Amino acid sequence: MKSLQERLSDLSCSSPTSFQNLSVVSLTPTAPSKADLDYFLVEDGISQGTVRITELGAGGSVPELRLENLAALPVLLVDGEELLGAKQNRVVNLTILVPARSTITIPVSCVEAGRWHMASPDFHVARHLVYAQGRAERHCQVSRSMRASGSHSSDQAAVWRNIAAKAHRLGIRSATQAHSELFERNAAPIDGYVRAFNWQSGQTGAAFFIAGQLIGMDVFDHAEVMRRFFHKLVRSYALDALDCSMPASAQASEQAVANFLARISQAQSFSDQAIGLGKDIRFSGPGISGGALWALGRYIHVCAFARSGEDCEASTLGTRFSRPSHRRLS
Repeated sequence: MKSLQERLSDLSCSSPTSFQNLSVVSLTPTAPSKADLDYFLVEDGISQGTVRITELGAGGSVPELRLENLAALPVLLVDGEELLGAKQNRVVNLTILVPARSTITIPVSCVEAGRWHMASPDFHVARHLVYAQGRAERHCQVSRSMRASGSHSSDQAAVWRNIAAKAHRLGIRSATQAHSELFERNAAPIDGYVRAFNWQSGQTGAAFFIAGQLIGMDVFDHAEVMRRFFHKLVRSYALDALDCSMPASAQASEQAVANFLARISQAQSFSDQAIGLGKDIRFSGPGISGGALWALGRYIHVCAFARSGEDCEASTLGTRFSRPSHRRLS
């Protein structure tokens, strides 16, 4: 198994591109992506009728959903993707590669506290990921849950509080306290950010800065997957940028990204069997936390977030991030 340090050392950084208080640094591998994808994205499976996501049984379960993959290839769900419909909107708790021709239960968090009635039998995928600050907090909650009990659950009450606080700061009232309405009510300014940034040929990742501070990063195994997720990620960070009134205290730079990647390589980590295919890796260290999915002989997705204050894992992780432990969590 290749170390994450080896994977990240293969990336080269572009000069920052900026619009208002948001800056993006593109990440491109020195070696090109595989010619063809050997999995597909969940929104494509839903549109083609080969994937169906529904409530877990007639009564439903807030932290779980049922996913049926009828296709001959695995299907990818990415940490932070929002699923709209059914009894309430949910967000995917971690990146999952669902095996071909299988049915599994996926862990999710509710992002619509005021609804528990059927809007549609199935879910569809939003055009955004959860805003970055909320995504980072939930990611840490799931890491702590994995460490403590081996589950993949979030702190649901904290997720709702985070969304409510964001809505209050943005002056948005939602009848069902829906996370998706934060994006709908800010569609015009968010679209301004989307028009300002473009995916670059060969790009497989991106690092995002708000007011000059590096906030987070996502890297995929294939340029086409990054192309599909690029504007979803821009929307995610744009909502946080709209919520930021702090003046820039630094400048976005390639060096800041290089320092961030170095902190990932030095972080402490643990790993466990993933839901679906592969290994789920979690890492945390001074000023950083994140995770990765290793499957099909490579890192399918890596995400990392800048942290302030106490580390995500509160120094409970046991190994340096060279080659992750394969032990089960207890």
